[in-house]
Amino acid sequence: MLDSINEKDTWPVDDISTGDSWRIFRIMAEFVEGFEILSRVKPAVSIFGSARVKPNQKIYKQTVALAKGLAEAGYGIISGGGPGIMEAANKGAAEGGGQSVGLNIQLPFEQKPNPYANIKLDFRYFFVRKVMFLKYAMAYIILPGGFGTLDEFFEALTLIQTKRLRPFPVILMDSSYWQGLLDWLKDQVLENCRISPEDMEIFQVLDDPEEIIKVITRTVIL
Repeated sequence: MLDSINEKDTWPVDDISTGDSWRIFRIMAEFVEGFEILSRVKPAVSIFGSARVKPNQKIYKQTVALAKGLAEAGYGIISGGGPGIMEAANKGAAEGGGQSVGLNIQLPFEQKPNPYANIKLDFRYFFVRKVMFLKYAMAYIILPGGFGTLDEFFEALTLIQTKRLRPFPVILMDSSYWQGLLDWLKDQVLENCRISPEDMEIFQVLDDPEEIIKVITRTVIL
């Protein structure tokens, strides 16, 4: 929640004089708008990944195909609303005739919303946005990405591990990208008893978009 605690360091001067009590109302307004709009979204799959991926890259095209297949199967698609993998997810959802949700975040360097989301929300606070991903997703697909992608991945693992969130499919796509992380989790975190063997079963690693679609359609009943 550091984005809310330290926001005066990066946001316009007129916000500096805004007391914390008034900030609560702005946070509450984001929750209310998110709940009202996303409650109308059909069972959805959240797709995460790097904003830096380009449309000519293989993983972008695979994401479009994945999201399109899920949309055609009847699932809504939720992304972070920005470029890269997020754009590919929303594009595939739109091409598949499904609900294409973009949860954009306001950043100091101006993350630009992609044009493919047909349901758009704009958030100032990361933690409010993360609640929306978790509350309205029936599955998570984690594609190659950076800190933000890892944050969403480990947030889901933590909440499922501690039984604060119902178990749902958490899928890492592109095993070659994630192999180093998987080796570290096994060789360091698991080997040193920082997690239990069953914790490694909370997620799975798959490469084929068609296989991922089959796993979700078997697990997440519409």
